[in-house]
Amino acid sequence: MSARGIAIRKLESIKGGMAEFFTPQASHETMLVQIPPNTVDDLFVHKSQTDQLLVVKGEFVIVTLIDKQYQYIPLSEDYPVVVTIPPGVLHGAINLSSQICVVVNAVLRHRPVQERDYITRGRPFPYDLAVATQALKNLEAKIQAANVG
Repeated sequence: MSARGIAIRKLESIKGGMAEFFTPQASHETMLVQIPPNTVDDLFVHKSQTDQLLVVKGEFVIVTLIDKQYQYIPLSEDYPVVVTIPPGVLHGAINLSSQICVVVNAVLRHRPVQERDYITRGRPFPYDLAVATQALKNLEAKIQAANVG
């Protein structure tokens, strides 16, 4: 999947005994992000960084706005993927669960941080929370199918 440079990449892993080791992401800075339960966040856009997001606890939906349409990308600790969001893409977070979601962001810096990088931009029209919920359900079904097979 790739729209305006957004990429979703499954992480490679190696089993060692009971532990599973996942490939680290190259970055200039690593942030730990906590998305509170029952959060519907406004959009924001970074001009000076690329986000590389990996959920390590819980689940949430990353929303992007491209060509006046929202795209809902479900992410879960049970399906380790990295979502890459390049500069200039409006995005926000939806955590519809009653649990906190913890995300590692392996940030790639393209120039010094700009104050405007972290200012929310609001939403030009409401999110479709039913679509976000369905995206998470579809991901859960995909995870269950993979665990059965």
